[in-house]
Amino acid sequence: MAHRAQVVGTQWLTPHMIRVVLGGDGLSEFDAGSFTDHYVKIHFPPPGVTYEDPTDIAAIRASEPRERWPRSRTYTVRRWDPAARELTIDFVYHGDVGLAGPWAAGAKPGDELIFAGPGGAYAPDPAADWHLLAGDESALPAIAAAIEAMPSGARVKAFVEVSGPEEELAIDSAADVELVWLHRGPRTVGDALVEAVTAVEFGEGEVRVFVHGEAHFVRALRRYLRIDRGLPPGVLSVSGYWRLGANEDVWQATKREWNADPVS
Repeated sequence: MAHRAQVVGTQWLTPHMIRVVLGGDGLSEFDAGSFTDHYVKIHFPPPGVTYEDPTDIAAIRASEPRERWPRSRTYTVRRWDPAARELTIDFVYHGDVGLAGPWAAGAKPGDELIFAGPGGAYAPDPAADWHLLAGDESALPAIAAAIEAMPSGARVKAFVEVSGPEEELAIDSAADVELVWLHRGPRTVGDALVEAVTAVEFGEGEVRVFVHGEAHFVRALRRYLRIDRGLPPGVLSVSGYWRLGANEDVWQATKREWNADPVS
């Protein structure tokens, strides 16, 4: 079963990032906090389609033709407040295209959202000597959550690629954080990230790596980290969140093959 929540409030953080805070009794069974890359699968019904129970996704798929199934989109849990039982999700907005961005842009208090989760697998390892984080806008919520979770004394190098300076956000941390904002401009998504990460001086000590975002640059950096740097899989959290030229439905159908280990 999925969770059912209502919009508590929204905020435009930047010209292309919208924060939505969710609450309500439907979050009574929701919990998060083990990972900084927790994510939920949001279910959007096709226009004009309603369900007897929108939280029972299995029953919907068993009883409805495929064209009436809800379409799923994956988003990072930016923050979970268990005391207030409020869930914060940051949405990247690309105008009136797609599903989730336009929904977030028009969301009003009381609007309902159906989602499953959370999933997740990464949290900063306190045994690491230093941390390397890199990603585009889609990975910014997870990177920000990781930076905020870093304890005092942790050493972090973080690279975030955004379209321009207007997309930068303040991120607080007790750790020693070197945060570099890369402004994409007219370049292809990820080109600046590949250049920045491959230029990092690794030095001594064990590193833990988090690299997520557009699939092409993620694959290039995974190959660099595994083959050129020789890092073992156990110190890496590296995966494509999306792929240029493919919506999430297409991407999810091909993600496993695309994310295959380059040295297996």
